[in-house]
Amino acid sequence: MLPDPSQWRSDHAYAYFDDLPPEGLAWECLRRNRHYQTEVRNTLLDLSRHAPVPEAFIETWGLRSPGATEPKRP
Repeated sequence: MLPDPSQWRSDHAYAYFDDLPPEGLAWECLRRNRHYQTEVRNTLLDLSRHAPVPEAFIETWGLRSPGATEPKRP
């Protein structure tokens, strides 16, 4: 979950940002948020793969997806 900060100055490492839709950019920012990372560890890792995500978690972080999601990075 934690991003690799070693290449943060590399244009190549972030070239995919140029083609991200707004929700993709929002996800890239959210997944780097340390409070979000902590809550993911504390809340979601205790769930089974098929358990629903707690509504409080969804509301706190504004997570809604109308369909299946896929990573945008190669």
